[in-house]
Amino acid sequence: MDWREDRIGAATRGENPTVLASTTAGFAVIGDVQFLPGYSLLLSRNPDATALAELPRAERVQYLADVDLLATAVERACRAADPGFRRMNIEILGNTDAFVHAHIWPRYDWEPVELIRKPVWLYAPSHWSDPRHALAPRHDALRAAITAELEDLLGG
Repeated sequence: MDWREDRIGAATRGENPTVLASTTAGFAVIGDVQFLPGYSLLLSRNPDATALAELPRAERVQYLADVDLLATAVERACRAADPGFRRMNIEILGNTDAFVHAHIWPRYDWEPVELIRKPVWLYAPSHWSDPRHALAPRHDALRAAITAELEDLLGG
């Protein structure tokens, strides 16, 4: 089975190559696409929860705290790597994948003017499938920087 078919299970087994770090409530992963460099997600450890509200309150609060840590790590790494860094967007949608996950989107001044103040989902669908935007070795330095920032925030 391809690890993409069970991202949380693959992370638990150490088979998900996108994992940046493990947090108390989840797995920080770098996105499969990088048209906005540094795009990351936090996958919940609970594979049975299909919505944030399905997590027990203590688990939900910890998950949201871990989302904050990942967003802070992404912001620090992206701000240091790109002078065009502008801000962070955090989204918990759940419209496509039936497991709890939060999208951490860095936003940049160099984005197309018609999209810079819009939701990232308004980018052309090709941005999610074009090989030019796929996670690749050229993202290793940013990936390492995000991981280092997150590990520092996690106290390890």
